[in-house]
Amino acid sequence: MAASIEVFRMPRYREIPDVGLYLDQTVKYINRFLTPLGCVEITSSMVSNYVKKGYIRSPERKQYDAEQIAYLFFIAIAKSVLTMEHIARLFEMQRSTYSGEVAYNYFCDELENMLHFIFGLKGDLDQIGSTDTEAKTMLRSTITAVAHIIYLNSQFELLDADPPENEAKKR
Repeated sequence: MAASIEVFRMPRYREIPDVGLYLDQTVKYINRFLTPLGCVEITSSMVSNYVKKGYIRSPERKQYDAEQIAYLFFIAIAKSVLTMEHIARLFEMQRSTYSGEVAYNYFCDELENMLHFIFGLKGDLDQIGSTDTEAKTMLRSTITAVAHIIYLNSQFELLDADPPENEAKKR
């Protein structure tokens, strides 16, 4: 897993297609980037529910734009540690503090930073961004929790692949 984390990179806001992707295309696009994380994915029915509940805007002509896709990336990753109500509150905080593009790019930078640190690919966390706000602190805490869950899941997968009785036989 560490090898896949080493090359893991989220698309930055300007790299997300803004031509409009249909639901199935949107789900495939997001999951393609999230696959290296192992335990994170999104489904068409999840996306439809997020739209119905108002967590993201309705697609125009059944197509999702870059802003909606950026929100879906965050939801897909954060839902493992936060309720949807808390995610919605983070969105409200973000909208009052940062543009969608700035917030999303910070999220990507911080996620990659935290994963590399937790998986032991670098010794120190980088200081990302230049401001200290409650929204930024809460986002970093969310990302820290997500990164730890991803790490733990990957370690349990390794243990399952090589049970302790096999380890004892090797000695």
